[in-house]
Amino acid sequence: MRLLLATHNKHKWREFERLVKRSAPDSGWTLEALPASVALPPEEGDTFAENALGKARAAAKATGRVSIADDSGILAAALGGAPGVRSARYAGDGASDLQNLDKLMREAPAGSALEYVCVIAYVDPAGKVERQFEGRCVGRLAAERRGGGGFGYDPAFLPDDGPPGVTMAELSDVEKDAISHRGHALRALVAWLRRQGEQSAA
Repeated sequence: MRLLLATHNKHKWREFERLVKRSAPDSGWTLEALPASVALPPEEGDTFAENALGKARAAAKATGRVSIADDSGILAAALGGAPGVRSARYAGDGASDLQNLDKLMREAPAGSALEYVCVIAYVDPAGKVERQFEGRCVGRLAAERRGGGGFGYDPAFLPDDGPPGVTMAELSDVEKDAISHRGHALRALVAWLRRQGEQSAA
């Protein structure tokens, strides 16, 4: 099976590629890049699910291929769930990861509750099948940025399921993939795909 990943984000591509290899090492599934010529719709939905599905549909329509896409972000309890679906542009359109993170750290107190959310959408244009899979990771806001791994808000995200006092950006790839919101969502997708394959073979 070949899955087209609807993203032009190189960080997200590397993480997805790693997760697919680690979650389904013997499946023979391959992850394929979205052609640079394919434009994705703006993330203007009110939910992660809407945005993910919009991107997967656009990629599937443009290429005729089975496509997956995700939308993800961070929810701060102290900010009523913000930045949420605006996580990638929290400090404004075109803002960098560092600018978005700095804004969050100015507005939410250290130690307050955070939650990463990821929704992966799957679209098969031939079979007209659409499914969505959600993953979450709960944690707290660190008092300062630490670590050179990951991306986005990882340097200030202290996951509850990780080693005490260690940010997501300080974890190894293996450690992060085991607990991350994207890892949980991807494994749910893989489990569903395996069931579909078993049913087809029965």
